[in-house]
Amino acid sequence: MRIIGGDWGGRKIHPPAKMPYTRPTTDIAKEGLFNILQSNREIEGLKTLDLFGGTGSISFELASRGAIDLTIVEIDSQMLDFIRKTAEILQLKYLKVVPSDVFKFLKNNKDQYDFIFAGPPYALETIDQIPTLIVEGNYLKKNGWFVLEHTPRNRYKDFPLFVSERNYGTTLFSIFINKAG
Repeated sequence: MRIIGGDWGGRKIHPPAKMPYTRPTTDIAKEGLFNILQSNREIEGLKTLDLFGGTGSISFELASRGAIDLTIVEIDSQMLDFIRKTAEILQLKYLKVVPSDVFKFLKNNKDQYDFIFAGPPYALETIDQIPTLIVEGNYLKKNGWFVLEHTPRNRYKDFPLFVSERNYGTTLFSIFINKAG
C-alpha cells in the first residue's frame, strides 16, 4: 500500500499481514477518488472524518495533500495500533484516532466536517443507514463532501445529497455534497 500524492507521495505503508476485518481501498480506486476530489475542491486545510478507518490510508492521503484536522474512527485494536504507529512515523500531529463503533460515534458526534469518507466492510448489513445518518446528523459543512465506498449491489441515487457515483471495478464511490449548508 502506498500514499499516492502530496508531500508523502510514493511513500509505502506496510499494514499488518493479517487483517481479518479490514479491506483496504485499492490504489487504483484511491487514485481515482483523489483525482475527483482535487479536481473539485481544495484539500489543504480541510477538516475530515474517516469512518471504518482500517489502515488509515485515506486519512494519510488527505494529510499528505494538506488536510489539517483529521479524525479516524476504527474499532479493531490491531488497526488502531497500526494507524497510531504510522502517524508517529509520519509525524502527523493533527490526527485524532477514535476507538469506537462507527454507529455509536455518529450517534454522539456534534462536529461538522468538510470531507467524510466511509469505507465499511462490504458485507455490512447496515451500510444503507450510513448516508441517512450523515445527512440527518448534519455532519457536513456547507459544500462538504461525503464519499461512501461500496459494491455494485448497493445503490444510493435516490438518497438525499447524492450527486454522482464512480465505478472502479468492484469498488464504487457514491458522492454526496451538502450544497445548501
